[in-house]
Amino acid sequence: MDFNVKKLASDAGVFFTRAVQFTEEKLGQAEKTELDPHLENLITRADSTKNWTEKILKQTEVLLQPNPSARIEEFIYDKLDKKLPSRTTNAELLGQYMLEAASDLGAGTPYGSTLIIVGEYQKRLGGAEREFLQTSASTFLTPLRNFLEGDCRTISKERRLLENRRLDLDICKARLKKAKQAEAKAAAAPDFQETRPRNYVLSASASAAEHELRVAQTEFDRQAEVTRLLLEGISSTHLNHLRCLQDFAEAQATYYAQCHHYMQDLQRELSRCANAVGGSNSTTAVCPKPVSSAFLSGQTSSGEAVSSLSSQNPSALAIQQTQLPVTGTRKAKVLYDYDAHDSSELSLLADELITVYTVPGMDPDWLIGERGNEKGKVPVTYLELLS
Repeated sequence: MDFNVKKLASDAGVFFTRAVQFTEEKLGQAEKTELDPHLENLITRADSTKNWTEKILKQTEVLLQPNPSARIEEFIYDKLDKKLPSRTTNAELLGQYMLEAASDLGAGTPYGSTLIIVGEYQKRLGGAEREFLQTSASTFLTPLRNFLEGDCRTISKERRLLENRRLDLDICKARLKKAKQAEAKAAAAPDFQETRPRNYVLSASASAAEHELRVAQTEFDRQAEVTRLLLEGISSTHLNHLRCLQDFAEAQATYYAQCHHYMQDLQRELSRCANAVGGSNSTTAVCPKPVSSAFLSGQTSSGEAVSSLSSQNPSALAIQQTQLPVTGTRKAKVLYDYDAHDSSELSLLADELITVYTVPGMDPDWLIGERGNEKGKVPVTYLELLS
């Protein structure tokens, strides 16, 4: 190992001199070179960007993974540069338990068949959640971490170098000032008996101090320019983070839209199950298959509608027959666009007016909507009923 004692002593001397200069500046006993106002603004902006990025990153991690132990595990795997094992989401685990319970309790019972339906949808929700977590990590969390661990560290390093160059510059200024004062004092009271007048020695000392000051000023200006260029790159960082934020919001919207779609489908399935169980006196009733929308289309005769239902179980047929009477109609304004999920539903466009009514025994969250010759079920939450 090459151990340079002279270099170590020199570095220690420089560190001590800088520490003395810094302390004197804090105590107001030494002058301090102020940075350019533009550079100061850039530094303040960079500090704010770093602080808020750290807070946003930390809170986003908490949002995506509320379990602290799981977050620690992810941190360890990330530091070890290893791939994190795939983790089952809570919704997927719940869905699996429901399916196993249905198998054990009897899939042919009303409770068992409902467990199967809900369990399958829970697994779908868990799959959508996992996809959302993966997308958010790659498009939002990773860029923020890269900024904090890359650009921020580089900027901090260059700022420390700039601070050292500033201290060296102020030290040289103080030395030159002392040399000038000593030279002026000696010129005011010369001692002609000296073999080598002090004026000559002091003048040489002042010239050396001026040379050191010029070198220190050059190094300070060069480092200030390097730091300024890095700090101006924060604007590009903001644009990159803006795109990442838009991707994160889009991923959230996609995830919640999937969840909303799954839950609507689940509600329809559970409604059919409840109607089937309620319309049958047998304890062995199970959920029927999806009911045909022929009675909603208005394009077939009543005989054809009954014929289309004949292939289903008697309880479902009885339910459809009791839903034929229609209540009074009224107008409704559509609040949001809605895409029909099957032929029994009616697609909607925001701000259009349609005619709606209900039928006895129908799910209260749905109405029958009519628009010209088109007819189908529409969700109440997408409508504003008009008087």
